[in-house]
Amino acid sequence: MAIHPTAIVDPAARIDETADIGPYSIIGPEVEIGARTRLMGQVYMEGPLWIGEDNLFFPYSTVGVASQDLKYQGERAETRIGDRNRIREFVTIHRGTEGGGALTSIGDDNLLMAYVHLAHDVRVGNHTILANGATLGGHVTVGDWAGVGALCGVHQFCRIGRHCYVGGGSVVTQDVMPYSMTVSPREIKTFGANKTGLERRGFAAGAIESLQNAFRILTRSGLNTTQAIERIRREIPGCAELDEVIDFIRSSERGCVK
Repeated sequence: MAIHPTAIVDPAARIDETADIGPYSIIGPEVEIGARTRLMGQVYMEGPLWIGEDNLFFPYSTVGVASQDLKYQGERAETRIGDRNRIREFVTIHRGTEGGGALTSIGDDNLLMAYVHLAHDVRVGNHTILANGATLGGHVTVGDWAGVGALCGVHQFCRIGRHCYVGGGSVVTQDVMPYSMTVSPREIKTFGANKTGLERRGFAAGAIESLQNAFRILTRSGLNTTQAIERIRREIPGCAELDEVIDFIRSSERGCVK
């Protein structure tokens, strides 16, 4: 395997023979790195940490280190990262805590741009883009294909729904509905469906129209959420995506951004 002579790799680490460990990287015990994953250089990793195949870690990223949660007392907790992820410069990924399931996880095909922070027990799905400086507090979940803009701050325990886009600089203190385009210039608001992103991914025109009309009722009708959902059910043709939005709202413990 390609391990640069300046890299420090603990003998208990398990590294696939096709992986590439760049200069000045530090790999601790209980770190497992899959096939063709590359650490460009000066990457720091602590276990227990499992990393899949074909990932690319840019310099100065830090993965699997202890939580900043003051309740964390060194209990055993893990970090798991899937396949084909790109982790850019100065990204920090903290392992889980006992109170959050003891696991921080990232799926497949994600892009974490420079200075992204994933706190303890964060769960990121697949095909997401977290732009520069996005900060996810503990226990945040991010659904598949979501986009989180640069310099966003996401409060602990919030959920970011699938296929949504959160505009840059937003402060997210409640759940963000799937398929929505949500931005907070001063206070966070939902402006409608994430139309461009959904069209690019091949969603049916009828489904996008139903979502757009549903978000219009949710955000502009002056109705409370329960009344708005009742009106949506009466007036808008149903589809799986709309059902998902309504189920997401009904299961929210923090309330959803409107």
